[in-house]
Amino acid sequence: MDASEFRKRGKEMVDYVADYLESIEGRSVYPDVEPGYLRPLIPSAPPQEPEAFEDILSDIERVIMPGVTHWHSPYFFAYFPTASSYPAMIADMLCGAIGCIGFSWAASPACTELETVMMDWLGKMLQLPEEFLAGSSGEGGGVIQGSASEATLVALLAARTKVTQRLQAESPGLTQAAILEKLVAYASDQAHSSVERAGLIAGVKLKAIPSDGSFAMRAAALQEALDKDKAAGLIPFFVVVTLGTTSCCSFDNLSEVGPVCTQEGMWLHIDAAYAGSAFICPEFRPLLNGVEFADSFNFNPHKWLLVNFDCSAMWVKKRGDLTGAFKLDPVYLKHSHEDSGLITDYRHWQIPLGRRFRSLKMWFVFRMYGVRGLQAYIRKHVQLAHEFESLVHQDPRFETCVEVTLGLVCFRLKGSNQLNETLLQKINSARKIHLVPCRLRDKFVLRFAICARTVESTHVQQAWEHIRELAGEVLRAEKA
Repeated sequence: MDASEFRKRGKEMVDYVADYLESIEGRSVYPDVEPGYLRPLIPSAPPQEPEAFEDILSDIERVIMPGVTHWHSPYFFAYFPTASSYPAMIADMLCGAIGCIGFSWAASPACTELETVMMDWLGKMLQLPEEFLAGSSGEGGGVIQGSASEATLVALLAARTKVTQRLQAESPGLTQAAILEKLVAYASDQAHSSVERAGLIAGVKLKAIPSDGSFAMRAAALQEALDKDKAAGLIPFFVVVTLGTTSCCSFDNLSEVGPVCTQEGMWLHIDAAYAGSAFICPEFRPLLNGVEFADSFNFNPHKWLLVNFDCSAMWVKKRGDLTGAFKLDPVYLKHSHEDSGLITDYRHWQIPLGRRFRSLKMWFVFRMYGVRGLQAYIRKHVQLAHEFESLVHQDPRFETCVEVTLGLVCFRLKGSNQLNETLLQKINSARKIHLVPCRLRDKFVLRFAICARTVESTHVQQAWEHIRELAGEVLRAEKA
């Protein structure tokens, strides 16, 4: 494919993408395929000779689309949103064309410098404390990670290195192994499974703090666990506060937990993967109160801020805490500006070496929507969630399970868990809408998350009528 054909085929693909997204609600939101469906549809070995672009394009509908879950359908209400917008797609095209591997400033200065500035822009949109911004001379700053899972692991590893170095400085005879076996990290029993995985990878104990009646971690429960572990000779060093849990969008009490972490000398990491986007709205910014106590903060613009995956925004107060844990400088990566104090080499802020020019997506989206456009988008989703909540409350057969704060409604039929499992199975088998469940204490609960960029009130209303109809079938079958 030369440049001339690329112009032609690129336009064809843009047309295909635009047509796909404009007509997406006409497709079944969830695929009707069985495991292994794809292999028989394509040859068992790659072609020896080039194939025509037309054949590849036609195979998208024959091979790929039958097995796609359409996350951007206005009838997709599962998990949490994954962001998508035309400006971000265009920026991703440019990213692919430039094709730099921006592990250092020298590897592509624009890749590094735009990321630093975009993270400062986003930090200002969130009204983060100045300590988290790079500015021109700050000690903190932001970095784009691939996911919130990566951000939690990076923070945990940095905290582990920091506490190990401190304890060895105080007691030079202490070995790393002796310290590691005593380290303990903490998170709410509602924290995402990626927090537990970070503990497994880092080789440290992770303890779940029982949440309160609102599914939030409170200071008293954390302090009780800390006192018990310290009395047993263990070393508490790291706490994850979740703002907007995956199960039910509950919020740990940051303003309570933060001072405890400061007093105990523990690293405090905030995971706001989904909810963080909402903090650009003044009415939701109080949910972040207490961020000044944190050492690191992370959320995913690729969930709810119209920046396509992957783009997970992470800030630290002291960048030296990250570089102290990850910095390695083989001669082939050195460059003349690395010790100038004027530049950032993001390879020292992350687990991989290579990194894409992801900040282009932020630059395009922030400029083409503006802060007010992004705020309006968040507010619309929250309004639609409250609309669905109101519909649930109007039907005495149903109940909501937690307060609706943002774009997620947790609801269920009044009755047994089996009843609700049957309802969910019927919903997803019908393939008109897509939901996933959660478990809150001993209750099986259905989650209704406002996800798609194009979702409107009509889609919410249709989804509710569909749920009500299937619920009637389930209840009648139970009585039969």
